[in-house]
Amino acid sequence: MNVLLICSMGASTANMCKKIEEAAAAEGLELETQAVAMAMMNDKIDWADVVLVGPQIRFMLDKVRAAAKDKPVEAIDMMAYGMMDGAKVLQQIKGMM
Repeated sequence: MNVLLICSMGASTANMCKKIEEAAAAEGLELETQAVAMAMMNDKIDWADVVLVGPQIRFMLDKVRAAAKDKPVEAIDMMAYGMMDGAKVLQQIKGMM
């Protein structure tokens, strides 16, 4: 499964990608993540099976959903993001499928 994380600049979300991949590996799941800035969203959206938006730009959800077409799109849980809790975000991803 390919998971795209979108945030304002892409930097902090790159750390979340690592945490999600570690949680997935611990569960024996094959999952690849990529973090991109909102400005680069259209370059990567076709690659994704699931799209997550950083809580700091959740106001952009409608724009991301329009670009993602029929792919599931949600904002990352704010508490999980703040704590860099990859396991909790992985559970959110699994719930989106």
